[in-house]
Amino acid sequence: MCMVNKVKIGNKVVGDDEPVFIVAEIGLNHCGDLKIALESVKVAAESGADAVKFQIFKADELYSKKDKYYKLFKALELPREAWEKIANFAEKQNILFAASVFDEESVDLLSELDAPFFKIASGDITHIPLIKYIARKNKPVILSTGMSTIGEIEEALNAIYSEGNRDVILLHCVSRYPANYSELNLRAINTLKNTFKVPVGFSDHTIGILASLAAVALGANVIEKHFTINKNLPGPDHKLSLEPHEFKELVKGIRNIEEMLGDGVKRKTKSELHMEKVARRSIVARIDIPKGTVISKDMLKISRPGIGIAPKFLNMIIGRVARKDIRKDEVIRWEFI
Repeated sequence: MCMVNKVKIGNKVVGDDEPVFIVAEIGLNHCGDLKIALESVKVAAESGADAVKFQIFKADELYSKKDKYYKLFKALELPREAWEKIANFAEKQNILFAASVFDEESVDLLSELDAPFFKIASGDITHIPLIKYIARKNKPVILSTGMSTIGEIEEALNAIYSEGNRDVILLHCVSRYPANYSELNLRAINTLKNTFKVPVGFSDHTIGILASLAAVALGANVIEKHFTINKNLPGPDHKLSLEPHEFKELVKGIRNIEEMLGDGVKRKTKSELHMEKVARRSIVARIDIPKGTVISKDMLKISRPGIGIAPKFLNMIIGRVARKDIRKDEVIRWEFI
């Protein structure tokens, strides 16, 4: 395993041998409604997420007014006072609050809200001026890498590092909604770890939780998954999002996998010590062997339980002399010969 830097986000540490950092990506699923946003934060916290993440933007900066998405994003734009209420509410719910930010004004707002990290969306991985501006806030940066090459990721990382910020986490993802299993290439998680020596997670745009669980098993340090309180709400991302009961299953699955993975050291477990005696074999007398008898192979068999001399020592037993009468089916011990 390569040595990967660790990044502290709020009271959480992200990296290898640390609990997976789980982000409920509420994104645009607030539908432009503060009440839905607050309810989403509350339920995400109850579902076991470590953080909630939104998208803060100015539609006039993000899209040309002639673009077909402009009206949609304009309707989903929340005012500053709404973000203040959401951030304060998240703190009361004991869950970290952050956002993807798409312009300098939004970066400044998130900074003033004292968010513990900044998220850079995949679409902005080549927006070096914005990346540098974010890096100068001296908060951890989570960078999504959909639609990108190793070279483009390296350029973005160098832009962050050039501002003196070394607290970076990469997210492998596929920028398709929903993403197909055949395009996920989850082995890229460890490619990114080995290449850049930073924590790497997975931003999951598939339907369901299987891909996220597979990513954790492969070593993902972060899981970001879209979250909604109701898949039937209007908006572009609800259908591929998890509802609260599904998100709870995701969290439970991740924590179970962490327990399964262990530390990688091959050893006998405590529960196996008893089973070792039951399941392994010993050298056992096939017949009665009188004291003074030279022991031959045909007098022996290899049988359970495994409380005597191990089978690998069979050739050391053959030709020895019995020191005592050994009964048929008795497990042979060293002091018997």
